[in-house]
Amino acid sequence: MWAGAVLYPPAGPVPAILCGQSNPKLFIYSINKRPLFRFGFHSPPKKLKVAANKQQLPELQTPRTESENTSLQEKGGAEIDLGWLPAFPHVFLASMSNFLFGYHIGVMNGPIISISQELGFGGNSFLEGLVVSIFIAGAFIGSISSGSVVDKLGCRRTLQVDTIPLILGAIISAQAHSLDEILWGRFLVGLGIGVNTVLVPIYISEVAPTKYRGSMGTLCQIGTCLGIIASLFLGIPSENDPHWWRIMLYVASVPGFILTLGLQFAVESPRWLCKVGRLNDAKDVIRNLWGPSEVDKAIVEFQSVIRNDRSDVESSWLELLAEPHSRVALIGGALFVLQQFAGINGVLYFSSLTFQDVGITSGALASLYIGLTNFAGALSALYLMDKQGRQRLLIGSYLGMAISMFLAVYAISFPVDEELSHVLSIMGTMLYIFTFAIGAGPVTGLIIPELSSSRTRGKIMGFSFSVHWVCNFLVGLFFLELVEKFGVGPVYASFGGVSLLAAAFAYYFIVETKGRSLEEIEMSLNPNSPGKEK
Repeated sequence: MWAGAVLYPPAGPVPAILCGQSNPKLFIYSINKRPLFRFGFHSPPKKLKVAANKQQLPELQTPRTESENTSLQEKGGAEIDLGWLPAFPHVFLASMSNFLFGYHIGVMNGPIISISQELGFGGNSFLEGLVVSIFIAGAFIGSISSGSVVDKLGCRRTLQVDTIPLILGAIISAQAHSLDEILWGRFLVGLGIGVNTVLVPIYISEVAPTKYRGSMGTLCQIGTCLGIIASLFLGIPSENDPHWWRIMLYVASVPGFILTLGLQFAVESPRWLCKVGRLNDAKDVIRNLWGPSEVDKAIVEFQSVIRNDRSDVESSWLELLAEPHSRVALIGGALFVLQQFAGINGVLYFSSLTFQDVGITSGALASLYIGLTNFAGALSALYLMDKQGRQRLLIGSYLGMAISMFLAVYAISFPVDEELSHVLSIMGTMLYIFTFAIGAGPVTGLIIPELSSSRTRGKIMGFSFSVHWVCNFLVGLFFLELVEKFGVGPVYASFGGVSLLAAAFAYYFIVETKGRSLEEIEMSLNPNSPGKEK
């Protein structure tokens, strides 16, 4: 998940950063052109065989596995794996929460000047920055409080309730006629976003089939990117209409209403259902999303973990101080510290100046280049996550980021030729963003719930993201000051050094989770688990 890749400096607004393409639509049709996929698809599609002469191929006499039953065979024998399809609508809907995250990140970047002038604090850079960054304060509180709520209500219901502050915050901000009103609106939005950023990775990790969990987890990052793009393009008229910002903020409430309605039809996490005693409901979800053959095995694993974790549903924050939860919480917090201090916010903020050096003076065009690069990285992660594994992607990502930073430092500090220096700076910036989007962004948000136990997953994620928001704020607060004092070269060199440290951390402390169920991972990490191999 691409978390925190936007800077909120207190000195004023930040150029919006694009990171994707907008409004993707997925249409899957059967041979007779009738829709094969629709929301609420309840069973894996059967294996379809198409011959070149349009005649039905003979059925195989050998028993078919579950993976065979969820694939589509085309001409020439090539198979399209569709085992992800039943879970996709539910995961896609949850990722809409990250679309809201991205939208609210970008919605203030363009019209903040018009807002400040209309509400009477124009020219005050501190107050302009406060309107933008109060979002982070709300997100911190939302993240730290989400763990207790999800234990009681489950992911689906908590996400549904969480749309209330998102909708109210957007409407209050849109109707604001004073500084206090827009600050309250932005705070409420941040509160809702803080909960969403914690719960969506948990929900996806618990609903997605094991084989596709990594790929589906990258939808968090893609949703955030698309939200930023939408807010940027919708903000174009604000350059000519000083009151357009109200329309933008009213529009921000629309996805919240869609999400509220859509989640009514989404499934609940089968793991949470089993934990609260709704065994039949859990079996139905597993049967519909993962296939009938997975029901018995999954239920046995769920119940084994629940017995080992104790019977009461809600966990305590004090449990994070005991093994193995303390180790996972420490890893989660450290991953976000390293991610943020590896400099993603600083590089994105300074990238507009880097592009200006080579003659690209349009901030929107520079953002487009950055966004396409990040989107390409996100698509690469979508393909590689379940093939190469989390640890390998994380190590490779941070090594690539370190090389990129050192390349930019060389171009800045030892310019042999001015034109060559500018080219190397652009290459370093683009390579940094691409390699971040492949691993450090999406893997960090995904691997923490994978390593966490079922009992403490919500609280560990809440703690980890609260660390993320604090680091996000600190980087935003001090980045420009450090650049003014030491220069871009030394600051970028420190980013490269932290990236190397992060790669070493991933090598020594991150275990591979690819292809393993959450219960298998939990039992392997818990020294008291009866299922752990001695």
